[in-house]
Amino acid sequence: MKKTFAAMAVAAAMSVSALAVSTPATAEEDVDLVTILTAPDAQTQLMSMVLTLQSIQAGASAHILLCGPAADMALQDAPESATAPQEPRGMSPQGLMRTIMDQTGTQVEVCAIYLPNKGVGPDALIEGVTAADPAEMGRRLVAPNARLMSF
Repeated sequence: MKKTFAAMAVAAAMSVSALAVSTPATAEEDVDLVTILTAPDAQTQLMSMVLTLQSIQAGASAHILLCGPAADMALQDAPESATAPQEPRGMSPQGLMRTIMDQTGTQVEVCAIYLPNKGVGPDALIEGVTAADPAEMGRRLVAPNARLMSF
């Protein structure tokens, strides 16, 4: 019985998350997109940046949170997978992230536990990327106009 209830609870939570992401914004509503990226795969990282940029161009404001292996793309000495150009347009995950930051003012943060567990300080990050404040991120995630994309 517990497994059935737990499975139903997970399914319900996923449905609510899907609704939050897929609910269209009205003309009067400002959409604040939060992109949460944890995937180590360079194609997934790049696609998350592409979709974030497309959302900004469609009128949303955005915020990017990088956690776990995805946060490596915010390092000054990022792995080659984060900086290597990909087809079809020769963009890299870090390159497009920098473009988003520079051209739209979008804030990019790494998870608060990333730097201490990586064994590096804030100076290891590219300019403009900071460590997230968990309380502020929590408020951002539950804001009425928040839309979440998680990769």
